[in-house]
Amino acid sequence: MNICIHIVSFDIPFPANYGGVIDVFYKIRALHREGVRIHLHCFTHRRLPAPELEQFCESVHYYPRTTGLKANLSLKPYIVSSRMSQELLKNLLKDDHPVLFEGLHTCGFISDRRLNGRLLIYRESNIEHHYYYHLFGAEKNPWKKIYFLAESLRLKLFQSVLNHASLALTVSQEDTTYLAKAFPQKQVYYLPSFHGHDEMNILTGRGNYALYHGKLSVAENSHAAEFLIKKVWEDSFPELIVAGLDPPLWLKKLAEKRHNISFIENPSNDAMQQLIRQAHINIMVTFQPTGLKLKLLNALYNGRFCLVNPQMVTGTSLGNLCKLASTPGDFKLLIPGLFRQDFSKILISERKTTLFENYSDLNNCKRLVEILTLPT
Repeated sequence: MNICIHIVSFDIPFPANYGGVIDVFYKIRALHREGVRIHLHCFTHRRLPAPELEQFCESVHYYPRTTGLKANLSLKPYIVSSRMSQELLKNLLKDDHPVLFEGLHTCGFISDRRLNGRLLIYRESNIEHHYYYHLFGAEKNPWKKIYFLAESLRLKLFQSVLNHASLALTVSQEDTTYLAKAFPQKQVYYLPSFHGHDEMNILTGRGNYALYHGKLSVAENSHAAEFLIKKVWEDSFPELIVAGLDPPLWLKKLAEKRHNISFIENPSNDAMQQLIRQAHINIMVTFQPTGLKLKLLNALYNGRFCLVNPQMVTGTSLGNLCKLASTPGDFKLLIPGLFRQDFSKILISERKTTLFENYSDLNNCKRLVEILTLPT
């Protein structure tokens, strides 16, 4: 196969330990397996260059983000203006290969006339102005609230740049509908997130705790953990473990007040996977129905019962594989019964049918390869 592609990533996609970079990393791995040659372009900020990426890519380029006040004063969204490296543009112009822009973050040059005639693919992971508006609603710090609101407005205006994309790839059916309506002249393809799971890895029987996990420095996730601690988890319930990256101090202090709630801060990837597998219930809550929640896919491939609110499965076919609860009362009713129930091989088989049909990395990669060969 003689297909070559540029992938522009908003962050260094290794280690693949949070939402967006999971999709990027396992997409790269899947494309490499199919023989696609990849030139990867990554923006650096808090993560270090990753030599592990070189085994999957023809080349890996790193560009520092332009952070600080100057990038924030731009009319463009901060997540875009801080990633507009002239060195990136220079490297993209060295050939005429297709370019896959991962997220609106990386689309600062998609309208550059020198890229005209190229296959320019926008990979959506969220409707970003919706996402940032929800962050505005969840944030408690007044300065961060102002930033999230301003960024949401800038992202809504900037979204029109997608008129310059050749096509869009979306992660949920709801986002597909939104972009198809917003850009009726563009082809919009539903292509669920890549996740890296080739097989089910689920324990039968019972565990003795429930798990909530996520990138806890993100206000939406810390707000969800707070919701579970304050409004859902009863003193009579078994242990709830809250685990994730960079939790705020206020959330740790909140958990410390409860005898049956414990905290695991910044676990390794392996430790997190063990927590997910051994939990009896993976409990997941979101207050914004955007994108596809990759931690849900991970839990469905590796964990026992998944107890979620409806927003977690919006725009997906995953609702039938989960127990759904909308209110604190709904959660409280379901939790004791789930802890009394074994997780069976029949339930694993039901998951396998749905997940392998709709969320297989292998099948979705073949679809992506077909898209890469479309005429421009």
